[in-house]
Amino acid sequence: MVNRQVVGAHYGLRDWLVQRVTAVIMLAYAVAIVAFLLLAQGASYAAWQQLFSCTWVRVLTTVTILALLWHAWVGLRDIWMDYVQHIGVRLTLHVLTILWLVASLVYAIVVVWGV
Repeated sequence: MVNRQVVGAHYGLRDWLVQRVTAVIMLAYAVAIVAFLLLAQGASYAAWQQLFSCTWVRVLTTVTILALLWHAWVGLRDIWMDYVQHIGVRLTLHVLTILWLVASLVYAIVVVWGV
């Protein structure tokens, strides 16, 4: 049996750190996309297609999507744990949230990588 500390100074520190790190990743990506829009004169479909044909842009987009989904999971999980008292309803909401996030990840991979 594993003893897990559920109270104390370090409980929640990991989640707090995850929220901050994923927010910085998303901010950096958003700044880069805005810079592309401002620097690309008349960003056409061809310009977007050329940008996303680069593997490194696809990788950064995928990393940002993973950060977004992890950020959403931590936030929604905390909301369900804080405000939903009934264990069955909370478990159902957790499962539905996970299914939604996994489906979003699959869809995003299909869109970004053209699988």
